[in-house]
Amino acid sequence: MHIFTIDRASAQDATASGNFGGQVWMQRLITEEQSQDIELLVVSFEAGGRTRPHIHAVDQILQIVSGRGIVATGSERRFVEPGDVVLIPSGEWHWHGATPDSAMTHISIKRYGPTDWTVEERDWGVYA
Repeated sequence: MHIFTIDRASAQDATASGNFGGQVWMQRLITEEQSQDIELLVVSFEAGGRTRPHIHAVDQILQIVSGRGIVATGSERRFVEPGDVVLIPSGEWHWHGATPDSAMTHISIKRYGPTDWTVEERDWGVYA
């Protein structure tokens, strides 16, 4: 058994990857040595920070821990807040992040698998 603690001080600046807009911090809770199957990340978005649109080859679960955020797919946008849990099915175009006026932290839970960051940035200029 392993017990993990969310610790913003151990989060890394994820902005340089080019997969995010705005300021984003990421803490990997489980390393590949600890689990060959599950990727568990804590992602903290400053106000206005968000992922670029992308598609996962596997299902993704987002558990909202703090703040207020947005999860968008090709057909809808939903506001999320602490206690909300979102299932994004494999193959679904989506993005997620903080609202323009609130930071947001979520836990991302998914199996290891490729992510396509080269998808079209539909309506990227329209935020909320």
